[in-house]
Amino acid sequence: MSELKRTPIYPEYEKLGAKTIDFGGWDLPVQFSSIKQEHENTRTKAGLFDVSHMGEILVTGPKSLDYLQYLTTNDVSKLIPNKAQYALMCYEDGGTVDDFLIYMLDVDEYLVVVNAANTEKDFDWMKQNNHYTKEEVELKNVSSDYVQLALQGPRAEEILQTLTETDLSSIKFFRFEREVLLSGLKTPALVSRTGYTGEDGFEIYITKDAGASLWNRLLEAGSDKGLLPIGLGARDTLRFEANLPLYGQELSSNITPIEAGLNFAVKVNKEADFIGKEVLKNQVENGPTRTLVGIEMIDKGIPRHGYEVFSGEEEVGIVTSGTQSPTLQKNIGLALVKKDFAMVGTDLDIQVRKRRLRAQVIPRPFLKRDK
Repeated sequence: MSELKRTPIYPEYEKLGAKTIDFGGWDLPVQFSSIKQEHENTRTKAGLFDVSHMGEILVTGPKSLDYLQYLTTNDVSKLIPNKAQYALMCYEDGGTVDDFLIYMLDVDEYLVVVNAANTEKDFDWMKQNNHYTKEEVELKNVSSDYVQLALQGPRAEEILQTLTETDLSSIKFFRFEREVLLSGLKTPALVSRTGYTGEDGFEIYITKDAGASLWNRLLEAGSDKGLLPIGLGARDTLRFEANLPLYGQELSSNITPIEAGLNFAVKVNKEADFIGKEVLKNQVENGPTRTLVGIEMIDKGIPRHGYEVFSGEEEVGIVTSGTQSPTLQKNIGLALVKKDFAMVGTDLDIQVRKRRLRAQVIPRPFLKRDK
């Protein structure tokens, strides 16, 4: 059994008594106190997450835009320096390789931030589909160079603003600044107004040597504003309530972005060809045969990932994610179902162990926040 990888912040969790788990080969905190408390704290005050396990791949060179246009579903030509974009890579059959953020650092310079468990797979896929010379497009896996921390919640800006003279209110949603100086740290950080919680907040990238200092400076700055360290458990319930997809559940090699309802990030009318375009264009124009829906349990029970979904005796889909929503206090889930059973108000049955429990299709996202 190979040894679990640890981020540079690991020694800091130990001091805080975090409960850690194996998450895709990483030894990461699942909770510091309780998942429900950490979830509520992020919704009402602020939470600090170590997401340094995420992968970072640098794409540079005079043909980098053309390359990314071919590789990804979104229209990368819409980016300008200091702007980020959500995008996906797909296989020829439309199945998803991964979803990620693209940061345009400068002309011919992009940082692609991918899911941790997919970093090596993604990097291999990116190299495999790079048909340019090294002088035209160069790819570097720079994941080990970065610490990434996420500061999320309604007090996130207020807390971070105490550490910098940069006007954070000027950084709009999906925008970033590269050279943000933070008090007590010699190394500047990239500060991005993005996140994975459905709340306002920032994702902060800094060199790995400065990571622990940044973590502690943020906790200190937020100590009188209710800031708490948050684990993976609450990160999952927070993203779930906001209907942000999780690779391996709402997205996979067998699930297309259109089936997952991510049409906004699939630009089938962009001039550039991209991998999977033909299949995805057909799904956009004619509708997919199955689609992601929200479900609420009527009977007592929690819909979990992998549970089958029925209408009468017909199996019509599968649950991708589900939990008792800490914010809404309801047992809800996301399910991929045949399109004929996707209308809001449709009654369904969920196979929970040996019993079939009643559920109903409900509108999504479950939780909306103004950006």
